[in-house]
Amino acid sequence: MLENQVKASFKGLIPFIVFIVIYLGAGMILQSQGVELAFYQLPGPVAAAAGIVVAFILFKGTIEEKFNTFLEGCGHQDIMTMCIIYLLAGAFAVVSKAMGGVDSTVNLGITYIPPHYIAVGLFVIGAFISTATGTSVGAIVALGPIAVGLGEKSGVPMALILAAVMGGAMFGDNLSVISDTTIAATKTQGVEMRDKFRINLFIAAPAAIITIILLFMFGRPDVVPEAMSYDFNIVKVLPYVFVLVMALIGINVFVVLASGVLLSGIIGFAYGDFTLLTFGQQVYNGFTNMTEIFILSMLTGGMAQMVTKQGGIQWVIEKIQTMVVGTKSAKFGIGMLVGLTDIAVANNTVAIIINGEIAKQLSTKYEVDGRESAAFLDIFSCVAQGAIPHGAQMLILLGFAKGAVSPTQLMPLLWYQILLFIFSVVYIMMPQLSKQVLNFLDKPQSKKA
Repeated sequence: MLENQVKASFKGLIPFIVFIVIYLGAGMILQSQGVELAFYQLPGPVAAAAGIVVAFILFKGTIEEKFNTFLEGCGHQDIMTMCIIYLLAGAFAVVSKAMGGVDSTVNLGITYIPPHYIAVGLFVIGAFISTATGTSVGAIVALGPIAVGLGEKSGVPMALILAAVMGGAMFGDNLSVISDTTIAATKTQGVEMRDKFRINLFIAAPAAIITIILLFMFGRPDVVPEAMSYDFNIVKVLPYVFVLVMALIGINVFVVLASGVLLSGIIGFAYGDFTLLTFGQQVYNGFTNMTEIFILSMLTGGMAQMVTKQGGIQWVIEKIQTMVVGTKSAKFGIGMLVGLTDIAVANNTVAIIINGEIAKQLSTKYEVDGRESAAFLDIFSCVAQGAIPHGAQMLILLGFAKGAVSPTQLMPLLWYQILLFIFSVVYIMMPQLSKQVLNFLDKPQSKKA
């Protein structure tokens, strides 16, 4: 966030290290004790607060000077923009779900899945739900029990069924315009969601298409289950389509999300799902669902400002520069940093927030387009998050199978995540392809959201 060059100092990085060690250490200790969802028991803001305390103790300057630096980071325009978008995205997700949008979307898909193509259908439905709602965990929770039931009846290997659900869920988590990973990636890099989405889709679409082909080939059931029909209302699916389309044509993200909340509310009123009071309560529930990531973003923003001012970020960049020789390696560096951080902290949004400023400075120095750096932050963090055995997505999904599938059985079948990684590497290794994609994006001049 600081424009002026500062002297590199490992000491300046210590608060971030404390944050990561506490966050990671708590998860590892709890996991060794058999605690369910161990890496999600200690709230991220608490670990961040510990790092901030260390910064105040360790760094030079008066308390007032350090506090002013901290507040400058907390209140930075990019941080505040990100936080408000989180609130609106949370409100949209909760209001839309409360009026029956998620149930209708799932039931619509399950009703029209051809029984012969269960695995493909689950991948596609998972991709749509997670893209529409912005949450891979939500898609897994909605589809997981249904997928297990279909797997048991069809004879398709349960691991393959679950891998299809996981792949679809991570497709949307990575691409959704209301996903917290997309919000964090675009706002830390200062780019528009629409442009990041297009680059991201250019890389993700081939991976998704090949995954679908593989699922067609290897996901045919031994026994074709009976076609199932569930109640759904196509009108209740419309808010998701509305938000996606409006965001992609370049409407201001605040307008898109606020309009989506209102549209879901109107549909809820029309079908008797809401009163004015319950609508207001659901909006607030959406706000509170984002409390942790809201606070974490503010605290890490403040800590990042202090770390940057003390030369911590510059130290990381200088060390990375010893391995970076140009634009290609800078792109790899961004991807590997966020991917390894995600493996450590088991949270793709946290990984993006931690590495956002480093990625931005690397992009500036090595002429990496900000839209690409945002896409790589999101892609590599989601690839890692969708494969690690200690991530919430994997733990919840395998929980539905009740021990029938292990992480080691599931991981080799995560074809979408594997292919997404491969196509990302191919994209990075072909600068001419990158140039053509960026030129295509630059043809219609984007309005800044």
